[in-house]
Amino acid sequence: MVTIIDSKLLAALSESAQSASRLRKNHNIHLQLDDPVQRLYNAMEPCTYVRPHRHQGSDRWEFFQIITGSAVVLAFDSQGKVLEKILLSDKGPNVAVEIPGNIWHTIASLQSGTVLFEIKKGPYRPLSDKDFATWAPAEGDRLAEEFVQWFVRAEPGQSPPLFI
Repeated sequence: MVTIIDSKLLAALSESAQSASRLRKNHNIHLQLDDPVQRLYNAMEPCTYVRPHRHQGSDRWEFFQIITGSAVVLAFDSQGKVLEKILLSDKGPNVAVEIPGNIWHTIASLQSGTVLFEIKKGPYRPLSDKDFATWAPAEGDRLAEEFVQWFVRAEPGQSPPLFI
């Protein structure tokens, strides 16, 4: 059976993200977590916190394409200094980015209704898929919101705020 993604599904996904505790929601296209290629739509609202992380292994790339809205992708060195800042927008000029394996990165939504299409190598292993940056607070930490705000305004060469 052919999988069809329509605007109603994406609108419902965005609506679901708006009311989710994490302010994001995904819709998997792949059928199993152990599928060799993971494909999903990810609706993200401003203020959702994606802790900086990396996928270990040169073959653990991650691809994001903006479908609606806008988002910023940041790449970091091992100490958290911003190496690259890429703005993705459905209006262009940048509409997609591929992040190589072993690169510290995060993504932040810049407007309500942002939806991205994500592709990455499977299988997905929840306990070992991501190596989280120790220089950034954990999800749910009281300082996570400060980091999201920093993600939006950070520029290459800047280091993250200190947290305790």
